Amino acid sequence: MSIKIARPNSQLSRYARCDKRSTTCRDRVTPLPGNSGFVSGKLLRGVRDALPASIKGLIMRDILKYVQVHMPFHLLYSGFLPMVIRERINPEISFNYATLDRFGRKEFMDVADRLREEGLAITFHAPFMDLRPGAIDPKIRQVAIDRLKQVFDLVPFFRPLSVVCHPSFDQKYYVSSESLWLENSIDTWRKFLTMADQMKTVIALENVYESDSHQLCLLLQALPSPRICFCFDTGHFNVFSRMPLETWMENLGPRIGHIHLHDNNGTLDEHLPVGQGNFHFQEFFGMLIERGPDPIITLEPHTEKDLWQTLENIKAMKLFA
Repeated sequence: MSIKIARPNSQLSRYARCDKRSTTCRDRVTPLPGNSGFVSGKLLRGVRDALPASIKGLIMRDILKYVQVHMPFHLLYSGFLPMVIRERINPEISFNYATLDRFGRKEFMDVADRLREEGLAITFHAPFMDLRPGAIDPKIRQVAIDRLKQVFDLVPFFRPLSVVCHPSFDQKYYVSSESLWLENSIDTWRKFLTMADQMKTVIALENVYESDSHQLCLLLQALPSPRICFCFDTGHFNVFSRMPLETWMENLGPRIGHIHLHDNNGTLDEHLPVGQGNFHFQEFFGMLIERGPDPIITLEPHTEKDLWQTLENIKAMKLFA
C-alpha cells in the first residue's frame, strides 16, 4: 500500500542535515537500474483520544490507512488483534524464534483469517537475531535458511505484500570475507526468490549495520528480479552509515520498494518518533520524488505512545501529500 509524498519544506530547518563522511573510491558502485517488541502500555484508543480532534481525524483518515505499523505476532495473538481491527491498522507482522517455536498452524491461520476478512494490508518482518544468510560456515547459513523458511511457509495464509529480511552484512565482522559473503548471500536469496515468485510476494532486503551501500548494491545487482527490492531503514542509516544519503539514493534509490520510518540522534538505534532525532526526512523524501519509487512505508515505533506521536509529527512536517 503506497502513498503520495509531499515535497520537502525548506522552512523546516530545525531537522538537522545528516553529516556523513564523503564516499571513497571503494564505495563508487555502479547505480542499480531504474524485531524488537512493540511495548505494551495504555490502550491505543486512550492515547489517541488524548490528541486534538483535528489531529486524530487526519491520523485516521489520511495517514494510518496508507502505512504499515510494526506489530509482533505474539502481541497480535495475545490481545492486540481486536484493537488493530478496530483502528484499521495495517500490520507489519514480525516473527522471532520464540514465536515460530511457540505457535502452530492453527494459531497462525486464525490471525491470518481475521486480518484478511477485514481487508487489512499485511507485510511481514522475518526473524533476524543471530541469523546469517550469507554466513561463511555452511551449517550456520543453513540454520538461517531454515528459520527464514518457517516464515515463508506462512505466506500463503497471510498473503503479505512483502517480506522484510536482513541480509546481515557487517563490514567489521566479515573483514576480508566480503566476496565469499556475497557469493553465499546470492545463493541464499535465489532460493527464496523462487518461493517469493510462486507465492506472489516480494522480498525486501533491509540495511542495518552497513556503513555504506557497496555490498547491498552488489547483492541486488546479482538479483534483478522484480520479486526482490531494497528496504531503506532511516534509523539504521542514521546510526551506522558513513556514506552520504545522496550516494545511497544514487546507488539503490531505484530499487527501493519498502521504507522503515523511525528516528534517532545518530548514536543509538532508539526508534524515536519521526522528527524527534536528527535524520533529515524532508531531504530523503525529496530524493524519493526525484527517483520515482512508490514504496510501502512502515512506521516502526516501539511504544504505543510513540506511534501516535509519529503520526502527529508526520502531519506537522507535511511529509505526506
